[in-house]
Amino acid sequence: MSTRPVTLFTGQWADLPFEQVAELAAGWGYDGLEIAASGDHLDLRRAETDDAYVRSRLEILERHGLRCYAISNHLAGQAVCDDPIDFRHRAILRDYVWDDGDAEGVRRRAAEDMARAAKVARKLGVDTVVGFTGSSIWQYVAMFPPVPASTIDAGYADFAARWNPILDVFDGEGVRFAHEVHPGEIAYDYWTSVAALEAVEHRAAFGFNWDPSHMMWQDIDPVGFITDFRDRIYHVDCKDTRLRRPNGRAGRMGSHLPWGDPRRGWDFVSTGRGDVPWEDAFRALTAIGYDGPISIEWEDAGMDRLHGAEEAVRFVRSLLWKRPEASFDAAFSNQ
Repeated sequence: MSTRPVTLFTGQWADLPFEQVAELAAGWGYDGLEIAASGDHLDLRRAETDDAYVRSRLEILERHGLRCYAISNHLAGQAVCDDPIDFRHRAILRDYVWDDGDAEGVRRRAAEDMARAAKVARKLGVDTVVGFTGSSIWQYVAMFPPVPASTIDAGYADFAARWNPILDVFDGEGVRFAHEVHPGEIAYDYWTSVAALEAVEHRAAFGFNWDPSHMMWQDIDPVGFITDFRDRIYHVDCKDTRLRRPNGRAGRMGSHLPWGDPRRGWDFVSTGRGDVPWEDAFRALTAIGYDGPISIEWEDAGMDRLHGAEEAVRFVRSLLWKRPEASFDAAFSNQ
């Protein structure tokens, strides 16, 4: 039997009170939560100074037989490096991060909030914060006219300058940052992940949240990513992607169409209903020695989430039961 806990990422449930999400997750059979710093689920600024508030979050989990295995601060992380900072960020950031909306001030306060997340994680007894980094050079992906290599180099230098002080705080708290490889970020595919690690000189505080969904539609092998970055897989999010059969109209870039629109070339679907090679991936996770949480991120516009979240935990558990007990250390002996 697998010892890996199965958790629910609460980011897509932030419209519901935290206690209600905990009650639902417990009823579906989850072991715990990846708590998002969104809605009323986790207020990082309050948690930093109010121990009673932190206890209240833990007491809710305890009432429902759950644990916190990681926290997420994706939204503030996005604003650390982004350029431009605009109305999109106003829609997702806490008021204390946005404040007057001055772009550099937003980046600075977002960085402070990411450092705060490490301190709150330690108070909650967890060692992983999941999130985004933002990127000053994402705007130049697939754009014309092209930019010189020096512009891209400057983007990675900007990332390192803004994130190294944050990672210093993570080191001080004994907490790791698991960056979600995702379009819009400094590391969004395989080679940009290599470049991001090089930019921070491979420091141990910076690793990856393995979420295969965005790798699939970019034609990145999610299983190969696990094996190649085996010492940097700090957290696992399960989200599936289905690529639609080519018809000469539906493209990978999405055509500015909303999630769930059948004209898109791909879409998110419930875990186990898409193209991700889950069994191969879980075998690879076993091979690298990953024994942390398997966190289900719900994002399927075509399925009711109250049904889909329960279906997803059953699917993941069915794969975890297949987990081999033998060591796979020899799998990498020739690499």
